[in-house]
Amino acid sequence: MLTCMPYLERDGDVFVLHLGDRDVDGSENRFHPDRLAAIHPLLDEVEAHDGPTALVTAATGKFWSNGLDVDWVGANLPDLPTYLDSVHDLYVRLLTFPAATVAAVQGHAFGAGAMLALVHDFRVMRADRGYWCLPEVQLNMPFTVGMSALIRSRLPIQTAVEAITTGRRYGGDDAVTAGIAEQAVGGDGVLAAAVERAAALTATRGPNLAGIKRGLHAPLISALEIRTDPSNFRLG
Repeated sequence: MLTCMPYLERDGDVFVLHLGDRDVDGSENRFHPDRLAAIHPLLDEVEAHDGPTALVTAATGKFWSNGLDVDWVGANLPDLPTYLDSVHDLYVRLLTFPAATVAAVQGHAFGAGAMLALVHDFRVMRADRGYWCLPEVQLNMPFTVGMSALIRSRLPIQTAVEAITTGRRYGGDDAVTAGIAEQAVGGDGVLAAAVERAAALTATRGPNLAGIKRGLHAPLISALEIRTDPSNFRLG
């Protein structure tokens, strides 16, 4: 059982969803099923708020998110397709969230965690520490159909090619140049910069914004909603 579960804080009209703290439970904010399950009620709470709203997703420690919980997967291989579908479902929910979303990436975002950053509307990274990386090619791990579509849809095509075929680690400034992030800031200013960006967009919240996003991302959403075929996906 994880000891540091996701939780919400508020900064004015901006809700800050904290993924957790790697220094507390050693999980590196990986997608343990308990963590995935805990996020949705928090998103429900943000959606239920009446009035201007925006969402920032943050973390503390060395990792923003290190992606799939490979230890859990290794111990529960028959459940892998359902597990991957739950990851896809979170991606879809954030892609269509009825408020502006900003990922405050203060540390490493690897694999499925890097993809979690991509499903936000905007990304702010730390300039002097932490990497965004898709290491699957180096780990001999495939991408699901939905994940491939996500990378292709949310990145400039040559950045996508480089990221998925080389496993390059992008620091904050390189990520901005490559079109992965919109902003890189030094020191501990990532969360403040993300909240500032989100606060400027709180008036856009509502069903119209959700509909705009669903239309914008329609092909990607369709790909993410394809259920995982266990015969076409394995780890290692």
